[in-house]
Amino acid sequence: MDTAAREPSSSLSLPTASLHGHDTATLSQAMGLLAIVGDLSMGQPIDGSERAARLAARVAAAAGSDAAACEHARMVALLRWSGCTANAAGFAAMMGDDVGARHALVSRTLNTQQIARLRDTTELAEVHCEVAGDIAAMMGLPAAVESGLRHVWENYDGSGLPFHLRGDEVPTVVYHAALGGDLEILARVHGIDRALEMIAQLGDVKYPARLVALVAPHARAWLDELEADEAPSSQADFLPVSVPLTLVADMIELKLPWLAGYSRRVALLAQEAAQLAGLPEAQQRSLARAALLHGIGRAAVTNTVWERSGKLSAADWEAVRLVPYWTARAGSRIDGLGPDAQLASHVYERLDGSGYFRSLDASALGAPQRLLGVAAAWVALRSPRPWRAPHEPAAAGALLAAQVTGGRFDRVMVDAVMAAATGVRAATVNGTRDAGANGGGSANGSAGAPVRATLSAREAEVLQRISLGESNKEAARAMRISPSTVRTHVESIFRKLDCSTRAAATLKALTLGLI
Repeated sequence: MDTAAREPSSSLSLPTASLHGHDTATLSQAMGLLAIVGDLSMGQPIDGSERAARLAARVAAAAGSDAAACEHARMVALLRWSGCTANAAGFAAMMGDDVGARHALVSRTLNTQQIARLRDTTELAEVHCEVAGDIAAMMGLPAAVESGLRHVWENYDGSGLPFHLRGDEVPTVVYHAALGGDLEILARVHGIDRALEMIAQLGDVKYPARLVALVAPHARAWLDELEADEAPSSQADFLPVSVPLTLVADMIELKLPWLAGYSRRVALLAQEAAQLAGLPEAQQRSLARAALLHGIGRAAVTNTVWERSGKLSAADWEAVRLVPYWTARAGSRIDGLGPDAQLASHVYERLDGSGYFRSLDASALGAPQRLLGVAAAWVALRSPRPWRAPHEPAAAGALLAAQVTGGRFDRVMVDAVMAAATGVRAATVNGTRDAGANGGGSANGSAGAPVRATLSAREAEVLQRISLGESNKEAARAMRISPSTVRTHVESIFRKLDCSTRAAATLKALTLGLI
């Protein structure tokens, strides 16, 4: 890997709106959602990054920064966890619990067992920083923000990751965001006095001691102001940019590689089924958006639960049942997204009252809620999972029919979803195939054709496989080629997509419509 600091990229851009224009959000909405997903992934309160962002702006101002630099510090602190879903699998493998372990790491409460399991995290930091930087580039954020996110784990004394930059080599905005973030987390976990002691010890280690000296006298008052005057979650948009909600869905699904593209497929299928079912245009629009938002709460649950092949424990189920709750809470904090997130939070409700998190029954579930649940179930059945192969269309249809007989799904909505799933056609890098082959069509944008043309058919197939979490050996076995050949293709894909990690390649491939 090149050890030089990664410069901001000007080559990334988001595609034009897809799903008939229903999937866009304002820049502040998208940033707010990404911040909340990051907080849930890191085991933090749902407003943790928002509070840290306000403190980071104050740190920058105390250091004499101008208004633009203060805004940059706010944005870096708000989005500093936006790459954390991309390395969740790695943290889970290393620590056993990606959410809990990362909470302990950033709150400086690691226990003896966790410390023993914590090994070299350079690769995890590389993944995090590359994805966070790419997200900033895709949204068109200022170069200073992108650079800060690409180096968000670097330290003043050179002990940071992944490049071991030191002193002035580290973008100043990183120090402002790091100090603001530490003040928020450590004061909440340890109390203000102990937090200031810990921050002082990190002077000239994580951030300059002179910056700590500027901030310390004001820290208590700043924290008091946070408690007394809660700011709205959505800031005014400073750039006239619309961000596809697919970016948020893709970022969430990096947590579990085998989920790549899942919410996109649910969104397109739900929209097509809603049209067939005769639902009003407004409900079609909300269904598409809700499908892209419905996985937000998944970030709060450790990967070890999601990847467990056997029966879940009572504690596991309790965590899973809260997934739609967190989705609803996230939407309630973002102006303009509440209704879509509320609909999204009904995805696991069932007509007989056996669903979650509200345990609603048929009397409380309208057509959109009923259809969304069926669409998500169909795509899940038709998608591969680590513990099973995808169900064939006939088998998936039979399982849904059984749910109708059992009183859990609506027959009209099942018919509409199955008609849409078997009728929609989706273009892929290998030609055209029945959308039922992957659970409903592609919800990708139309941009990206020039990049698609640069990939060979074999590279496209390798990209599809590694995006779903297959190793080189697994891809080679399935494709009947050697692992070294797969490695060569992966290196070529990375070069053409200008990335160095599989998570970043997956994110770009989804955005560009390659998978």
